[in-house]
Amino acid sequence: MGEYDSGYYANRLRNARFEVNELHRGEDTLMRAFAQAERFVSELESRKLRPAYVFVGDEAFFRKRFRDAILEHLVPADLRDFSLFEFDLAETDLAEILDRARTPSLMAPFQVFFVRGVKNLFGRGSNEEKLAAIEEYCRNPNPDALLVFVADHISIPADVRRMEMQDRERYQRIRETMGPYCGIVELARVEEGEAVRWIADYCAGRGVKIEPDGARELVDALGGDMMMISNELEKLILYAGEKKRITLGDVETMVLAAKQRSLYELTDAISSKDRVRALEILDAILASGEGEEAAIGHIYMLAKTFRQMLVIMERNVRDQRMLWAALWQGFRVPPFAADDIIKQARRYKSRRELTRAIRLVAKADLALRSNPVSKRLVLERLVMDLTSEPKLETPGWMQDQLPV
Repeated sequence: MGEYDSGYYANRLRNARFEVNELHRGEDTLMRAFAQAERFVSELESRKLRPAYVFVGDEAFFRKRFRDAILEHLVPADLRDFSLFEFDLAETDLAEILDRARTPSLMAPFQVFFVRGVKNLFGRGSNEEKLAAIEEYCRNPNPDALLVFVADHISIPADVRRMEMQDRERYQRIRETMGPYCGIVELARVEEGEAVRWIADYCAGRGVKIEPDGARELVDALGGDMMMISNELEKLILYAGEKKRITLGDVETMVLAAKQRSLYELTDAISSKDRVRALEILDAILASGEGEEAAIGHIYMLAKTFRQMLVIMERNVRDQRMLWAALWQGFRVPPFAADDIIKQARRYKSRRELTRAIRLVAKADLALRSNPVSKRLVLERLVMDLTSEPKLETPGWMQDQLPV
């Protein structure tokens, strides 16, 4: 696939189903970043579904929201063992997944297949047969099945003009090859102003009033990360209780708790290769709050932190001013952690070290989603690997194989 300049990419986006210009036209009635979520949920509720969708983007907030909506409308809780399936194209052949999707279930009225590792459809060599197989399935699908391809190796910033060229090319490739027969749904980052408005609207829907300064502080303190914002907002609503009001003081008390700071203490120990301290901090994290049940959240934050370090390294960030310019909205760090993450990133001597860390976190994420005997053991093994000196890489890996 050749390179695409920004004008060509913008022109293709104008012709896309969920295009940027169309979303701008609807801003007066629906926040732009949330428009696709509303559209997709509407399709679910009306059962006007396409045979397959591609979720493009790494915004975990929207991915969780879409997944929850799919489960609510398509997969009865008592039949999920027979209705819901998770695959990764790095481990399972596409033909096997499509065969499973074609085969009606005797145990469930509807089946949903989440398929990760979409980047494996676009590796080196000819991939026309794989893409043709997906197209053929979509032309003659099982009406009682839904395929959801998850392309979370692509990052879509709140301002699409700041999209990395590699992500643009990967996104364009998916649109051209899968877009004609799959629904394309963007999981883009959220602009900070939209995040503040969403907080106010969400609280109003729960019968709670939040002070404007409190909403802004919540967004600023969490770097615009919608997954963290939504999680902390739920806690704030419970904390507000019968008074039904969230103040700036409530946000400052609850959000900047030791638990959040512990994550950066953990990455500080990992980046220092201090294995004993890292395991002690991990043990403290798991001993508090939701314990092992929050393991996926810990993995998500580790992945995000290492990706932030990668950007810091690549852009040679030296101070907070450069940091705010380098990290886009929805991908920033809390202000209290700015100096720490710059210092931690500088401990890594090469891009390869950080991409290795990202691969290890991705491997642990897959292990956690596979119902391990002990989530604690998965996390402890991850810390052991991250604090060990990297082994010499075997030649042959390609940049487009990295989950960044």
